[in-house]
Amino acid sequence: MLELWGRKNAYNVLKVLWMLAELGLEYRHYDVGSRPGELETDEFLALNPHARIPVIRDAGKVIWESNTILRYLAASHQDSGLWFSNTAERAQAEGWMDWELCKLQPDFIELFWGFYRTPAAARDAARLQAAAARLAAHFRLLDQHLQRQPYLGGEHLSVGDIACGVCLYRYFEMGYEVEQPEFVMQWYRRLSRRDAYRNSIMQSFDELYGRTDF
Repeated sequence: MLELWGRKNAYNVLKVLWMLAELGLEYRHYDVGSRPGELETDEFLALNPHARIPVIRDAGKVIWESNTILRYLAASHQDSGLWFSNTAERAQAEGWMDWELCKLQPDFIELFWGFYRTPAAARDAARLQAAAARLAAHFRLLDQHLQRQPYLGGEHLSVGDIACGVCLYRYFEMGYEVEQPEFVMQWYRRLSRRDAYRNSIMQSFDELYGRTDF
């Protein structure tokens, strides 16, 4: 059986949980990463020497880095439709995955941590405003792309949507006022109608409010 290591409410672990739900795969989940030292044990470092989550083990093969895991799972289950056999189409979806890692995710994490996970008295308003402005620009870019097609890779859900769409629920629900671009919101509503998205992503994250300890 496939195994997954990672704190169930961690941003990058959520990507994998969503993917597993889309694929309907059974797996054993080890909820690690909430307590100090859990990722620095010899046992865990043997899985991932970088001491980061998520990690999966499938048929004896260990894979880490969330977007790499998404690619592996999609390629291993090509009948799911989440992976493109056409290399040009696949490059479109994967381009958005790489953009998510270097642009969207860092700015979302900065806003989410700086606002939601930081006690109100300790928040840096100028830093939050700067992160929010960068995110607004990212979502306007996504909005332009989504005017032309319903999903990032084309006409159906793919790994690109999972990588980029994982932040939407927290972004719009954490209580920080943000723009709601028309086509991004249509995309978000399409994702929200999927059982896999609702059951893995649209879950309470109240336990993270004001917490900076993990």
